Amino acid sequence: MSKPSILLTRPWPEKAQAYLEARYAVTLRDGTTLSKADLMEAMRTYDALCPTLTDRLDAEVLGTPEARVKMIANFGAGFEHIDLEAAKAAGISVSNTPGALTEATAEIALLLMLMTSRRASEAERGVRSGRWDGWKPTQFLGQSLKGKTLGLVGFGRIAQSTAQKARAALGVEIAYYSRRQAAAETEAELGARYVPSLQQLAAEADVLSLHTPGGPDTRHLVDAALLKKMKPDAIVINTARGSVINEADLAAALKDGIIGAAGLDVYEQEPKIHPDLMALDNAVLLPHLGSATIETRTDMGLRAAYNLDRFFAGEDLLDRIA
Repeated sequence: MSKPSILLTRPWPEKAQAYLEARYAVTLRDGTTLSKADLMEAMRTYDALCPTLTDRLDAEVLGTPEARVKMIANFGAGFEHIDLEAAKAAGISVSNTPGALTEATAEIALLLMLMTSRRASEAERGVRSGRWDGWKPTQFLGQSLKGKTLGLVGFGRIAQSTAQKARAALGVEIAYYSRRQAAAETEAELGARYVPSLQQLAAEADVLSLHTPGGPDTRHLVDAALLKKMKPDAIVINTARGSVINEADLAAALKDGIIGAAGLDVYEQEPKIHPDLMALDNAVLLPHLGSATIETRTDMGLRAAYNLDRFFAGEDLLDRIA
């Protein structure tokens, strides 16, 4: 019996890719972005696809005539690039890798808090450009986060891990806004205080860290109106989805001193970044490093592979999203 055929649209970490190649007939793309025509051809050619967030699987692609693909094992937790309703209509199962990147993404949230509050990115550029000519009492002064309020927008796995790490390492106070209040035991364990509205949280927070899913309900959740409610030295951190922030409004707020700084790891038109953000010293911009550890990316690949195993064995998926 022939092995099911799988398309990887990007190379995976060695261990995860080797696991897949030992069990399936794997075709590996070279990492260049697939066109819509490429994706439609892949739908007709393979039994399953393993895409990443840069592969847009819209209704037209998923509705490809005479499609062979019946399983999409997404490499990543986010799935805004996949039309889930179209997948369901086409009888295609879809999985993601939600738990694998929790700790690594929380680490990046802390990194961005430190880089913004201590002006590390700006200072490092000063060293490289030759603008630093020695220690001075008032040069590159940042702010301490000890005793400050970390406001978390969303309170899922990554937000809770961020809260635990930030409280232990930085001594911040934890407040959060979410559609559902967490259990009292969880709040007590993390020292977290529920705030009933996003606007109130924005007004109270010294650092506002975003941990919401993408989609129409959260698109441009952070806009000019919300930013104006924040403190003038407040910091915005985004390790969630780029679409959660109106980047033009954020750039204007940073430039005009409405808020103090922002640290971003995700962008709405990724890999394009709003040009107004690029020139700002008080914007720390990372290239989507949230899950970028060898351990995490390996776990993500293996999790996607385990979902494939279960699909082809006729078993329930571990992480079904469609």
